[in-house]
Amino acid sequence: MIKDLTKIGMVTVSDRAFRGEYEDKGGPAIRHWLQSALNSRWEGIEKIVPDEQDHIETVLRSLVDEENCHLILTTGGTGPAKRDVTPEATLAIADKVMDGFGERMRSISLKYVPTAILSRQVGVIRKQSLIVNLPGQPKAIKETLDELFEAIPYCIELLEGPILETNEEIVTAFRPKSAKNKK
Repeated sequence: MIKDLTKIGMVTVSDRAFRGEYEDKGGPAIRHWLQSALNSRWEGIEKIVPDEQDHIETVLRSLVDEENCHLILTTGGTGPAKRDVTPEATLAIADKVMDGFGERMRSISLKYVPTAILSRQVGVIRKQSLIVNLPGQPKAIKETLDELFEAIPYCIELLEGPILETNEEIVTAFRPKSAKNKK
């Protein structure tokens, strides 16, 4: 494994996309945003899973435990519907819950839609990986990442992962002054 290569898992949770009845737009939206926002070397691993908790848990575990992803971004399955179980699956495999990620995502989305309060997105740590549940729509994915991602590179560094450099025209990674002095 190349030390400065960041491995990023992108997981779309959708019964219809998994069955091939619907074109996955969430996963490609995440990839497109990352391609424009990251200046660092990264490798993406894309998965599509059905809205089944055990399937989601299996894929998340595999991306962390076997693929050694530093970051995993999921899309879909975070609403109040009975089939929306992405947060449950994410929490079930977590070592630590990062409450601020869910709070921040809802705060960002509330600028655009009042139904953001229905979202149950979470952020967690499993071993060396940060896992974040993003909204399901491409426009909402971009809006969220444009503001949320500023905290992600430093979180990955705190997990002893690689240093992620960003395209500052898209997003500026925040690092405390004390962290900048250690570089």
